[in-house]
Amino acid sequence: MPNEENEGTNNFVTEEMRRRISRSTWPMTIVVVLLGIGVFLYVTMGKYDHTSQGQFVGPGKCKECHKEQYASWKKTRMANSFHVLRAGEKVQEKRIAGLDPDKDYTQDETCLPCHTTGYGLVGGFVSIEKTPDMAGVTCEACHGHGGAYVNTVMDPKNPTFKTSAARNAGLNYPPTENVCRECHNARSPFVGRDYKFYFNERIKLGTHEHYHLNYEHGK
Repeated sequence: MPNEENEGTNNFVTEEMRRRISRSTWPMTIVVVLLGIGVFLYVTMGKYDHTSQGQFVGPGKCKECHKEQYASWKKTRMANSFHVLRAGEKVQEKRIAGLDPDKDYTQDETCLPCHTTGYGLVGGFVSIEKTPDMAGVTCEACHGHGGAYVNTVMDPKNPTFKTSAARNAGLNYPPTENVCRECHNARSPFVGRDYKFYFNERIKLGTHEHYHLNYEHGK
C-alpha cells in the first residue's frame, strides 16, 4: 500500500517538472510561431511584382480615364518631388534646410516616404530603376491605393459605378487636409517647429487642375 506522504511528494515533483518543461519550451514555441509568420509574409509578398499587383496600381492606370488630370499633374511639384533629391538640385533650398546640395538623397530612407508613393508598401516605390512610375507624389499618394477600387469598382468600359462604392473600397476623394499633413507638418525633418501649412492655399498651387467629368457618378 503506497505511503500517502510519498505519493503527495511524487505528485508535487511531477507537477513541478511539468511547469519547468512548459517554461523551457515557451521560447522555442514563440520562435517557431514567429518564423512561421515571417515565412508566410515573405511568400505572400513575393507574389507581387509591384505596380502590376498588390495595393498600388501606378499613375498609368489612372491616366486611362483621367488624361487631362494626368497631363496637368505631370507639371506639378508633387510629380517631380523625387528629382529634387538628386545631387545638384534645389541647391539654395537644401542649404537653407541644412542639407548637403552635393549629396544624393534618392536612397535616403528619411526622404523617400514623402518624395515617393508607397515606399515600403506592397506595390509601392522600391527604387528609381525598378519602380520609376512610383517616384514622386503620384495619384495614389493623395487618393489612396487603387488596388481595390480600380480593379473592382471602376471599369473604363462601364463608367456608371457609384462614387460611394469607390470610396468604400478605399478611394480618398476629395483628399482631406489630414492626407497632406502626413508630410506637410512640423515633424518633417527639416521644416522646423514654426512651419505652417495652409491647406486651402497650397491645394490650389500644388495639385493638378480639376476638370469637369463627362459623367457624374451616382452617389
